[in-house]
Amino acid sequence: MDLKNIGWIGLGKMGIPMAQKLVNAGYSVTVYNRSKEKEEALRSLGANTAESPAQLMQQAEVIFLMVSDDEATRQIFTGEQGLLSAQTTGKIIINMSTVSPGVSKLMASLCQEGQNHYLDAPVSGSVKQAEEGQLVIMVGGEENIFTQVKPILDQLGKLTLRVGETGAGNSAKLAINTLLGFYAQGLAEAIIFAQQHGIQTQDLLTLIGNSALGNIFTKIKGEAILANNFPAAFALKHIAKDLRLAKQEGSNTPLAEVVQNTFQEAESTLGEEDIIAIIKHLNPSI
Repeated sequence: MDLKNIGWIGLGKMGIPMAQKLVNAGYSVTVYNRSKEKEEALRSLGANTAESPAQLMQQAEVIFLMVSDDEATRQIFTGEQGLLSAQTTGKIIINMSTVSPGVSKLMASLCQEGQNHYLDAPVSGSVKQAEEGQLVIMVGGEENIFTQVKPILDQLGKLTLRVGETGAGNSAKLAINTLLGFYAQGLAEAIIFAQQHGIQTQDLLTLIGNSALGNIFTKIKGEAILANNFPAAFALKHIAKDLRLAKQEGSNTPLAEVVQNTFQEAESTLGEEDIIAIIKHLNPSI
């Protein structure tokens, strides 16, 4: 099936470049966003706009969501002008947001009742990877539906992998973001320890970068620490939310509990800054 009519809901830092990739790939894209000024960037590139999720559901064959959390997902599906109020059938809804497996299972059930289809397909990567189509996409849901939409997903990512049934994509994303929390706090603590013993941060980062521990995350976040500048590529409030979701799903190992507590404590003061601003919480003198 050649699916060409795409709907996109959610034009935040990730949503705009991802929707733009689909416009550039030649798909007919209709967008909806609560704050209308964000639609203008896509409209100027040739996208259409919808007045509500319901209208978008009527116009598109495949509808993508990239929104903040479970509550936003519920509202988009079940609100007064939500997707499901359109009472259409045969549509494929792909939720790329980082949400709980539970909300995905509920939305999938509601979609099935209306003879529509749901996939959870959260992503690993940040704005730069979204702009370059280099995201890693993990998918849960029906295999035959995944096969139909994989060519579209492949426009957005360097790897698109179905990992199981509904909710499995969300569980994989929570596992990855738990590890991300470990990385961020671990890097911050290593730098603080080194500083306390007279090691220059640049020297430590050079050593890490040339060791088996070197990775892109350490390079990018190390540069932010050196500059003492933490604009949010991935906001600390979002990792705090993801760690809460993981905890609700049973993540209670020793490291997980420590990282969960650290980021919850930091969220009120550092939530709008980048994840690696956790170093300022761990050492306020920085």
